[in-house]
Amino acid sequence: MIQALLTDGVVGRAVASGLIRVGVHDLRDFTDDRHRTVDDVPYGGGPGMVLKPEPFFRAVAAIRREHGKPDVVALMSPKGRVFRHEQASTLSSCRHVVLLCGRYEGVDERIRLALATEEISIGDYVLSGGELAAAVVVDTVARLVPGVVGDAKSVEQESFVDGLLDHPHYTRPAVFDGYEVPEVLRSGHHVEIKRWRRREALRRTQARRPDLLGQASLDAQARRWSSELRDDASRSSDREQADECD
Repeated sequence: MIQALLTDGVVGRAVASGLIRVGVHDLRDFTDDRHRTVDDVPYGGGPGMVLKPEPFFRAVAAIRREHGKPDVVALMSPKGRVFRHEQASTLSSCRHVVLLCGRYEGVDERIRLALATEEISIGDYVLSGGELAAAVVVDTVARLVPGVVGDAKSVEQESFVDGLLDHPHYTRPAVFDGYEVPEVLRSGHHVEIKRWRRREALRRTQARRPDLLGQASLDAQARRWSSELRDDASRSSDREQADECD
């Protein structure tokens, strides 16, 4: 799974150019029995299997010997802190990050206690294993490493960078299937285009992720727009309720 990520797209190009280095380690290489066993039944009973601590401890020890002490050892887990842009930005400035991937019913708790410096979740759901979650983290963090994305401004203007969702994007043709590109984007008036994009980012965030607004960095104009958008939404809701009553 991970090797496919490392040979394609933005991450593949970053690896090929030497901007980042990603090593993949198979836990079965750190076992000492002929069946290369990495899991066992849970103490106390219950369904499923639990990943054993020894392969993880040996793998991390081998990584430390080869590459030095990691800045972060993150366990991919649905019980972890939800992964956000701020954490991705922090990891992008680290020299050495290790991601531990679980499977089955999970990993032995001693892995979390003694090896992991933090736990990362990519959302409130359960995957079959931590590999896909780790791939998400690798891709997200790699894009923030200087030089990985050709146009740095495209990264700076993405969703969550300033606490808001991204504004709508359009390209040619100007009209498609009856949908028209907003006139302001075709005006060539860069100040008005910038204002429109900022306001639309606020509108989208207000409608879809209002929880983000409390943490976003908003200037006085943006706060006024946000207030106006809330008032508009409230009036629209009142009209809809009135229509239902009629």
